[in-house]
Amino acid sequence: MPADTVRIIPEGKVVYGIQLPVQSQSTIYVEPWEAAAGPAELARVARAAEGAGFFYVAVCDHTVIPRRLAGAMSTTWYDTTATLGWLAGVTSTVRLLSHVYIAALRHPLRAAKEFATLDVLSGGRLVIGVGAGHVPEEFSLAGRDFDARGALLDEALDGITAGLLEEYPELTGPTWPSTGLGVSPRPVQTPRPPIWVGGSSRPALRRAALRGDGWLPQTVRRSDMADQVSELLELRQELRGGAPIEIGALPGMFHVGEPTWEVPRGTVSGSPERIAENLAELTEMGVTHLQLRFPNRSAEELCDQLAAFGETVGPLLG
Repeated sequence: MPADTVRIIPEGKVVYGIQLPVQSQSTIYVEPWEAAAGPAELARVARAAEGAGFFYVAVCDHTVIPRRLAGAMSTTWYDTTATLGWLAGVTSTVRLLSHVYIAALRHPLRAAKEFATLDVLSGGRLVIGVGAGHVPEEFSLAGRDFDARGALLDEALDGITAGLLEEYPELTGPTWPSTGLGVSPRPVQTPRPPIWVGGSSRPALRRAALRGDGWLPQTVRRSDMADQVSELLELRQELRGGAPIEIGALPGMFHVGEPTWEVPRGTVSGSPERIAENLAELTEMGVTHLQLRFPNRSAEELCDQLAAFGETVGPLLG
């Protein structure tokens, strides 16, 4: 586990990011226009987020989708590290987040190599988000036990951390023992890029508290968030002596201004002040980074919403 916490969000500041469209096309959140979109739209939205002051842009991770799940998840999931590497070349300041990378499917030194390379290519802008995964077939493909994914993730996290901190890391196993093998290039960020741990179960909270620099929750329900944040901080105190930890939230969907079309139910719309007040409920719990969603009918409309949020709502946060 990391000996020190890597912090990238200034104390007292609240930042916000976005999961990029096009790269992953689950029916849970994909917009119709994304089916015919590609790299041009992906780059446009990433640059718009950067220009609007968003702290990070994020991409997801799945290797294969079984036929039984394809109707809901689709099979369109651009490779995570390849996409982040490409985004490093089409942006210049925005942070690049893997949300989330299924670390148990890769050898930790392979993952450390990918992440260190991404950090170099991006000039030190990588944020590593990891999670346990939920598709058994992906684990079968990798020759791993799905039921042991929690333990595998813990071992993978320790191995990745070691590979980012040391050129010749020692991995004690049991799954991936290694010694005397060098991993370079070395990351730009010192002592290493931050690692944010995903998940909202008690084991995930414990993992974030013990091994993470930040937390990426899965829950959207605010009624659950207060208890989860409290539990996370209690575990952090117990396991890491209360070391600072970046706390994330998925606050829901927002539309800056009064929409002229029927936005999805539950979307918070209206004045910048109303949206900022809604988000303040989370920041008062201790949340430091917000992953936002904006209903949209085109890349242009999404970019307009990003710009409006950055210009009018962002300055009212934290």
